[in-house]
Amino acid sequence: MNARLIARVALDVPRSGLFDFALPDATDADIGRLAIVPWGPRESAAVILDITSQTDVPAAKLRMVAHVHRDWPALSAADLALFRFCAGYYHHALGPVILNAVPPRLRSARPLVSKPSRLFALTPAGHARLAEPGRARALHRVLEDVAAGLTAEETLRARHAGWSAKAMTLIADGLVEARPIEAEMPARHVTLVPGPALNADQRAAAEAIDGAAGQFATLLLDGVTGSGKTEVYLQAMARALARGAQVLVLMPEINLTPQFLQHLATRLEGARVTALHSALNATERCERFLDAALGRSDVVIGTRLAVFTPMPRLGLVIVDEEHDASFKQQEGLRYSARDVAVVRAKQLGCPVVLGSATPSLETLANAARGRCQTLHLPVRANPAATLPKIELVDLEQERVRDGLSARMIDAVRETLAQGEQALLFINRRGFAPALVCTQCGHIPQCRRCSARLVFHRGDRRLKCHHCGDTARVPEACEECKSIVVVAMGEGTERIEGALARLFPEARIARADRDTVRRRGDMERFIERVRAREVDLLVGTQMLSKGHDFPQLTLAGVINADGAMFSADFRASERLVAQLMQVAGRAGRAERPGRVLIQTRFVQHPFYRAVVAHDYAGFAQLALEERRAAHLPPFARLALLRAEGRDAARVEQFMLAARASAQQVQASIDGAQRSAIDLWDPVPATLARKAGFERRQLMVQSASRTALQSFLAQWMPALDALKHGGVRWIVDVDPIDI
Repeated sequence: MNARLIARVALDVPRSGLFDFALPDATDADIGRLAIVPWGPRESAAVILDITSQTDVPAAKLRMVAHVHRDWPALSAADLALFRFCAGYYHHALGPVILNAVPPRLRSARPLVSKPSRLFALTPAGHARLAEPGRARALHRVLEDVAAGLTAEETLRARHAGWSAKAMTLIADGLVEARPIEAEMPARHVTLVPGPALNADQRAAAEAIDGAAGQFATLLLDGVTGSGKTEVYLQAMARALARGAQVLVLMPEINLTPQFLQHLATRLEGARVTALHSALNATERCERFLDAALGRSDVVIGTRLAVFTPMPRLGLVIVDEEHDASFKQQEGLRYSARDVAVVRAKQLGCPVVLGSATPSLETLANAARGRCQTLHLPVRANPAATLPKIELVDLEQERVRDGLSARMIDAVRETLAQGEQALLFINRRGFAPALVCTQCGHIPQCRRCSARLVFHRGDRRLKCHHCGDTARVPEACEECKSIVVVAMGEGTERIEGALARLFPEARIARADRDTVRRRGDMERFIERVRAREVDLLVGTQMLSKGHDFPQLTLAGVINADGAMFSADFRASERLVAQLMQVAGRAGRAERPGRVLIQTRFVQHPFYRAVVAHDYAGFAQLALEERRAAHLPPFARLALLRAEGRDAARVEQFMLAARASAQQVQASIDGAQRSAIDLWDPVPATLARKAGFERRQLMVQSASRTALQSFLAQWMPALDALKHGGVRWIVDVDPIDI
C-alpha cells in the first residue's frame, strides 16, 4: 500500500480518531478540504486532516474517496487548530466538531450553484421616481437608500424586510439595475460615516482597542446601558478594516442582529457585511459562509455558531452582551461561543472585545486576576440622557389585578398622557402559567415533561414550553370534575389583554416567541416602535437588551420574583443582569426614564443594588459568596448528562458511570485525586423532557488542569460502558445545573 496516497479524514460520527481512505491524486493542499467518502451503505461528509502513504487498513478493505471539494476553500491550519482545541477541551469527537460548523450544503456531493452577491444602482427611471413619491412607501425607501449610496445587496437586505420581493419589483419596473459585486472588488474602500461625537471615555476605549491591534489582548468594555458601546465598536471596526483586517462580531440572539446590521450599513460605507444566523435558508448560509472564507466579506456578524466561520484576514473579534447565556450551546458540542472567541483571538494574535453593561462574574474575575483589561463607560453617551430612576413596588402592600398594580397602571397612564412610550416586561409568554382547579388544586401537566402546561387563551390551548406538546383546554377538572378552573399567574398575553381594557385608545404590540416567529417579524416590530406606531410594548427577554427606542421612557417589570426561588446558583446573577438590562431601555434620549419593578422582597440586597444602579456592588457580593461556596469562577465544573425513555436504565448507567469515575479518581496521584470532587447522580432540574428521563452527575475541581486531566481519563471508561437506550454527553463549564 506504500505506493498509494492515503487521506486521513474525520467523519461526523461520535467515535474518536481518523479514518483512512485511498486518494491517488492527493496533495498537501487537500488538507482541510471537505470530501465525500463511502461509509457503510451510504456516502458521508468528511474533512481531510492528513495525507500519508502509510495505512494499517488491509488493501482489500481500503475504500476510495468519492469526491474532494477542491473548488471550495480548504479550512486553514488556524481553523483546524481551533476545532482541535474545542474537541479536546469539551471532550467531543473531532469530526462532528468540524462538520457541524460547516453549512449542510457544503457537506453535500451535489455541485454548488452559487449566486454572486450584487450591487444596485438607480436607473434614470429610478431617479425620476424619487422625485415623485407614490403610495408604495416601502419601495420608495429602498430607492432613497440606493440614492444615498447604500448599494450592497447585503446592506439593503438588512434594512428592508421582504427584500427579495422588493428587489424583483424594482428591477422589473426598471427603477434599479444590479451587477455582480466582484466587478467592484478592486475599488473597495471603507469609510466611517461621522456619527455622534465621542465622549472622553469612549475615545479612550476606542484608542485602547486600536492600540492592541496585531497582538492578543482581552478587553472588557464595561459600559452602562446607553453608554455608546456600539459607537466604540464602530470606531474599532473602522480602524481594523482600514488595516485590511476582517472583523467578527458575535451577538447572543438573532433578534439583535438586524439593528446592528443597520448601524453597519449606514456608518461603515463600502464595507461588505455578512450576517450568519439560524434564520437563513441552506443556500443563503452556504453563500455567506463562502464569502467570509474567501475574504470577500469585511465584517461577519452572527450568533454563536459564527465563531467558527473561516476568515483568512481576521484581525478583531467583538462579543456583544458577553454575559448572555445564549452564547452557550445546549445541544451536541456544549461550547461557549464567548470562550471559544477568546481562544480564537489568542491563537491568531488579535484583540477580542467583550462588551456588556452587566459583565459575567467569570469575566469580572478574570479582570481582577489581570487576564483582561477593563475599559469603563460610566455615563450615557447622550449628554442629555441620564440613567433612569428605578423604584420598587411592594406587592405586600399593593394589590394587583391581572398582574398590574395600581402604581404601575398610574405610571403607564402618565406616560401615555405625555405622548411617550412604555415597555412592560414579563419573562413568561402565554396567558397564564397554569390552570388550577379551585376545588382540588389539580394543575394539568405535560404528559412528556415534568412541567406544567401553560394556558394560551388566544389559541384556546394548553402548551408545554419545553417540548411543544399541546392539549385542549378542559371543560372541567380532570381529577374531581369541578367546572371551576381558573388561570393562575400572568404571561405576556394576559398583560396585553389587561392593558387593552385599561387603555383602549393605546396602540399595543407584543413581542414574544408566539408573535415573533418568522424571519423579518422582529425588524417589522422595531420599525413600528420607532415610527411611533406603538404606544405600549409588552414582551419577554427579546426586548430586554440591545434595542434603542428614543421615545420609551417607562419600563415596568411585572414578575421578577420567580428567579428568587431557582435552585441554580447563577439565578441571582441572571436576575440582576436582566433587570438592569430592562431598565436600560428607558430614558435613553433627552426625556428622563423611569423604571418600576413589582416585587414582594423590596429589602432584598439584589433589588437594592438594581435600584442604586450598582451592578459592581452586587458582583462583588456575589463573587464573595461564590468563593465561599467553591463555585465558578473559583471552581471548575463538568456535568455528565444522561437521558433515556427507561428511567431504570438511565439510573443504572449513571451508577456505573459514577463507579468508573471513582476508579479513575483512585488511580491518579494524591494531589490530583484530592482536587477532584464527585457528586452522586441526581435528577436534572427538568427530570423528564419530551418523554426522556434525565439524570446528571457533577464533577467539581478547584483546578482546571486537574479537571481536564480527570475527564480525559474518564471519557474512555464512559465509552466502554454498556448504555443501550441511554444517550449521554459531558458538559464542560455548564451554565445550568
